[in-house]
This record gives sequence, C-alpha cells and structure tokens, in this order.
Amino acid sequence: MLKQVLEIYELLDDPSINGRTVSEYLKSRGAEQIEVKTIQGKSGATDFIKILFPGSGGKKKAGDAPTLGIIGRLGGIGARPERIGMVSDADGAVAAMSCALKLADMNRKGDILKGDVIIATHICPNAPTQPHDPVPFMSSPVNMQDMNQWEVDAEMDAILSIDATKGNRVVNFKGIAISPTVKEGYILRVSEDLLDLVEWTTAKPPRVLPITMQDITPYGNGLFHVNSILQPCTAINSPVVGVAVTAETAVPGCATGACHEIDVEVACVFCLEVAKAFTEEKCRFYNEDEFARLVQLYGPMNALQTPGKP
Repeated sequence: MLKQVLEIYELLDDPSINGRTVSEYLKSRGAEQIEVKTIQGKSGATDFIKILFPGSGGKKKAGDAPTLGIIGRLGGIGARPERIGMVSDADGAVAAMSCALKLADMNRKGDILKGDVIIATHICPNAPTQPHDPVPFMSSPVNMQDMNQWEVDAEMDAILSIDATKGNRVVNFKGIAISPTVKEGYILRVSEDLLDLVEWTTAKPPRVLPITMQDITPYGNGLFHVNSILQPCTAINSPVVGVAVTAETAVPGCATGACHEIDVEVACVFCLEVAKAFTEEKCRFYNEDEFARLVQLYGPMNALQTPGKP
C-alpha cells in the first residue's frame, strides 16, 4: 500500500486541500459512495468525508456480513499559517484515505470484501494548536462531539481508530501499536485475533498501547487523555480498537516533517487485513460471552461514555 500512501500524502500536503478535492480524487479511482460535509466551528471549518465500500455479502446488499469502520482521528492535517506543511497529527487522515484509495483500486480490479467497510476522517489544512504535556498537540476547529457525530456511523459493527500517538512517554518505539478493545465503558483484554494480524503484517512482535480509564471518557471533562484515539468509543456501543502510529521519542502533534510514510503504510496494511478477516467473521474484537459475564457480575459501565456528573 505504499503507493497509495504516497499518493494521498502528496494530495493532502496542500494549503488549499479540502474534502471535495479528496472526494473527486477517490471517485476518479472508482470509489462511488462518498459523503462530504463542511462543519464550521469556533476557530475555523473542516470537511468531514465518509466513504462506503459495499461488500459482496454486506448490509448494503441485504447480506448479513458485519461492517467494519475505519476512522482517521486527528485535529488537523496542517497548522497553517503557524506551521508550513503536513503535521505529525495528519497520520490518521493519511492512513484512512490511503485505505480508501487501496479499497477503490481493489474493487476496480474485482477484489471485493465480504462485508461493508465505512471509512471516515476530516480534512483541515489550517487547524489550531494547543498546549499539552509533554509536547504540544494539534487542536481542531470543531469539538469532539461534532467529530463523533460525523465520523462514527451506527452501521459500524466494530471500529479501528487510527491516530498519531507520539506525544507521550508511555510508548517508546517506532511503528504501530494496538490498544485493548474498548466497549461500553469497559477496557477488555487485547484481542488475540488482532494480535495475530499485527504479527503477520509487521513481521514483528505485537506492541500494545497502554490506556487508562481517563482515555476512554469524553473530551471536555477536564481529565488527561493520552490523545483522541479512543474517542469513538464514547459515541457507539460497538467495540473500538485504537491503531496508534508511534515514535521512540515524544513528538509534538504540530511538528512538521514528522510523518513517516512507512509507519503509516504498516497501519494501513493492518487495517485492510482486519477488514478482510472481520467481514468474513474470522476475527473477533472481543469475547462476547466474557463481556456478558462482566456486565452480569459488575453491571454496566456506560457512565464512562458520558460527560459525567456536573
């Protein structure tokens, strides 16, 4: 998929890029069902883009194969005029759109997945920055509630959330890591099926992103979050797994020259292999019986999907 990653990187590295330009590019390669929506926020606007790839036995064709969601999480792909060029935070959008471009190329050649795949992200080349410890983050012109509204789709039976996760000191390696599965306020065990796919696609031992209870609560509650990688879990009851693009050192989200195409490509290949296996029901994000037993023993944890008490 490196070819698609390089194409998308060049497409997005443009101060005038917008969602409609990305949509037209994907349509020229065969993608058909694309939705673009411009949302105005307090500090600017961004274009949300969502692409549906119907599967041979997916819901859009009256089938029963499960639907996978792939979400590119980020504040913005650029911080213009403060910074010139693509920022580290762009990894989520680059990866999501690269997955879309690869699926479009595959579909055109006749390689159709069993179930539907929905890919979503947003395109903003001039997002604001914000302070964060240990290094500055990218902010966004719109709030997290808007992001979840436009990126999370009720049809998604499971979600992979891709995000640059470099502004911390808890992951000290370059490549990708996956998080434990999060569902309805519970942090569940890491999926063995997903660990297999990480090993096969990276040819390395799997790395796991450590997460805390704070990380799976909604933004805006005053608590520390490692980043926004798991925010989709606050807006849906389907299982969510973070796909973190990582670094050996703490890299600011607003740093330019910090997007590494090879690492993004690895994340994309992993997501594509999960899409194949999950829609064929050969990959589980969590153990349904064990989750049901957790809820039976300890009750629902959905309160962690809410802003909490006043």
